[in-house]
Amino acid sequence: MASVAFHTLGCKVNTYETEGMLELFEQAGYSSKPFDEQADVYVINTCTVTNTGDQKSRQMIRKARRTNPNAVVAVVGCYAQVSSDEVAKIDGVDIIIGTQHRHKIVDYVKQYQQDHQMIVDVGDVMHLNQFERLKIFSYENRTRAFMKIQDGCNKFCTYCIIPYARGHIRSADPREVIDQANRLVRNGFKEIVLTGIHTAGYGMDFEHYSFYDLLYDLTTKVEGLKRLRISSIEMSQITPEIIKLIDESPIIVDHLHIPIQSGCDKILKRMNRTYTTSEFEEKLNALKKGLPSLSVTTDVIVGFPGETEEDFMTTYNWIKKNHFNQLHVFPYSQRKGTPAATFDHQVPGNIKHERVKHLMALSDELRTEFASWQIGKDLEVLFEEEKDGYMQGHASNYLLVKVKDPRIQEGEIYKIHITDQIGYDLVGDISEES
Repeated sequence: MASVAFHTLGCKVNTYETEGMLELFEQAGYSSKPFDEQADVYVINTCTVTNTGDQKSRQMIRKARRTNPNAVVAVVGCYAQVSSDEVAKIDGVDIIIGTQHRHKIVDYVKQYQQDHQMIVDVGDVMHLNQFERLKIFSYENRTRAFMKIQDGCNKFCTYCIIPYARGHIRSADPREVIDQANRLVRNGFKEIVLTGIHTAGYGMDFEHYSFYDLLYDLTTKVEGLKRLRISSIEMSQITPEIIKLIDESPIIVDHLHIPIQSGCDKILKRMNRTYTTSEFEEKLNALKKGLPSLSVTTDVIVGFPGETEEDFMTTYNWIKKNHFNQLHVFPYSQRKGTPAATFDHQVPGNIKHERVKHLMALSDELRTEFASWQIGKDLEVLFEEEKDGYMQGHASNYLLVKVKDPRIQEGEIYKIHITDQIGYDLVGDISEES
């Protein structure tokens, strides 16, 4: 039996697309192998968010060729899209596919095996207007399934290469999304995570169907779905009707990831983020008032060109005041091809590193405090695995909960009474009300 091995770099969307391509190979009779073992085909699904992502992609290409010099090596994804000429010069690359036409990958492998001519399929993504269908109906983990609902981004933040790699927003057909969700639930999944390059931008390319409409349909037309999670949403996309739906639906979780990127207006403007901290804060307060149990997490970039120590402390204090429950902190990475890469006053690496450490310490503090607020409450927990003698899984607010009880089954949801915390993880017992 022929075999295929994947290595995936970057975001959850890439992970989804890898799963989609793997299903195509399995349908064609291939078995899946770990990337560090000998396989007949290697697929490197690349990331180009940072120059480091490019470098890691090149390392994995060379590793595949060393592991099996006779294998077919396919390079797909964002780095292949943005820098296809560069990828083509790397010794041992046989197939290059950008961020479209991944559904053709098995056919391209067959074609290459026949004529041994390099295949390059990299189109102009800026003129794409159709969503590429890569459907996934099974994952190794049977508790949570990611479902990609859109591709592309219209924002053009000054630090970001992704619109050039993925093109403008393109949304999946709503009927196909509902159909895929129904099949995932029938295959045993309790939770679906909606994901995309700009997830809540879904529907911006439709006339009469919005992201809210999709949320409503998923919560009312997918029988047996227990949880629906939004991977990320911009504050500008959180409408009163979405807040009302989250409040009223027992299916949409009480956790939102809302990127801020900086708590300093000067830096937000240089990033082309199109909102101010006061506008964001006003909406955040309305959101917390409307949804008192909501957990809000965010992304922050530190060391953006021109960020002074005073600017950084403005961000630090603003985040602390607004009590996000967890931070994903990234040092600014100079990405060739973006406007910010040419900005004056680039911040030295050692200063960026210290600022990351400072904000991560704040994140730990905020997470621990948020966890302490849960003690004494009953939380719905989807259990995912056994680890260190505990069954553990995530509550609706995305805190990790650990329980020692032989009755708990993996992949099931239980009401857990929270009794203690270990750092920012929670410990509890099955509630008597269960």
